Amino acid sequence: MSLIKIGLIREGKNPPDKRVPFTPLQAEEIEQRFPQVKVVCQQSPIRCFADAEYESLGIAVQPKLEDCDILMGIKEVPVDMLIPNKTYLFFSHTIKKQPYNRKLLQAILQKNIRLIDYEALKDIQGNRLVAFGRFAGIVGAYNGLWAFGKRFNLFELRRAFDCFDINDLKLELRKVKLPPVKIVLTGAGRVGKGAMETLDTAGIRKVNAIDFLTKTYAEPVYTQLSSADYHERKEGGHFNRDEFHREPERYRSTFNRFLKVTNILMAGAFWNPKAPVLFTKQEMLAPDFNIKIIADITCDINGSIPSTIRPSSIADPLYDYDPHSNSDSPAFRHKDFVTVMAVDNLPCELPRSASEEFGRDLIDRILKPLLFEDPEGIIRRGTIAENGKLTKEFSYLQDYVNLQV
Repeated sequence: MSLIKIGLIREGKNPPDKRVPFTPLQAEEIEQRFPQVKVVCQQSPIRCFADAEYESLGIAVQPKLEDCDILMGIKEVPVDMLIPNKTYLFFSHTIKKQPYNRKLLQAILQKNIRLIDYEALKDIQGNRLVAFGRFAGIVGAYNGLWAFGKRFNLFELRRAFDCFDINDLKLELRKVKLPPVKIVLTGAGRVGKGAMETLDTAGIRKVNAIDFLTKTYAEPVYTQLSSADYHERKEGGHFNRDEFHREPERYRSTFNRFLKVTNILMAGAFWNPKAPVLFTKQEMLAPDFNIKIIADITCDINGSIPSTIRPSSIADPLYDYDPHSNSDSPAFRHKDFVTVMAVDNLPCELPRSASEEFGRDLIDRILKPLLFEDPEGIIRRGTIAENGKLTKEFSYLQDYVNLQV
């Protein structure tokens, strides 16, 4: 079998992303496990692992990757950096017909690029095989606690991106000293589990939803809600999870029960635009609306949470929301405003740890079907474009590609 060369590309999108598909140790592991595979790293001044860390383990570092067969990155590759006739793996953010990436997909087709999107790599049941959701949850919950500490001058935490890795961040959580507040966490997937990891590490006790609503505590507590905890069928009857995922419009939100007793909301649940919103702007105007901090980890703009009217950034992660005017202002300007954290690239704050977990999943779940045999069709289902055309699975994007703007 001829040598297969995998190139780790230098991220070109702004703001720059420090994450990588494989850490230096993982690149070394790949070459040891698969002698017919060579990993090459493109020179980069911004990557969370320095070029020298790869070179110290015998991984080649070079300025260009034209001699590679498969090119792997994280974020969208700028059009002028695409190399024709290659196989690329990255998050293209095109499968929902995102207008801002139409030209990218058009260029991929024109340049005869085989595009495999991490987001589309799923098992037969439709479960994603690689994702950064856990670290979005970890950092999002951390930022929520950090924001509460700053707003009420209770404690000081380093920013997540100032922590070397996840272990350093967990040590920082020892500084969290909360009064007897109540925290709601929505979602039970990767994001929700990551957020729960942060709350547990901070020593915050988990309670069930009924006790959360009805009891008073002398310590901070949180409850983790699934969809069944804050939705009911409009026609009556029991909540049906399959029906809710299939026809969410048949349900209404009952989250308003939590608005009066919750101090911090951490939103980590996937939201379908056909589903009811969590709560409304009108409900935020009620005198007994109690939430002061909203960490919207999912960051659905104008989605299920009315205060998320724009994303925030790692450099400027917080803004205040005024429900009266439906506008934002700099954080901590008014005691009646709600402070919002809506950073849309949270895993970038812990790039080393996030990259390590992501690379582990790639090695364990994706490399063999990518490089050798794909009996379950993982790579086929995750391929958006090939031979200058959209694949059958993504033919619905043709009108999106055809549009010239």
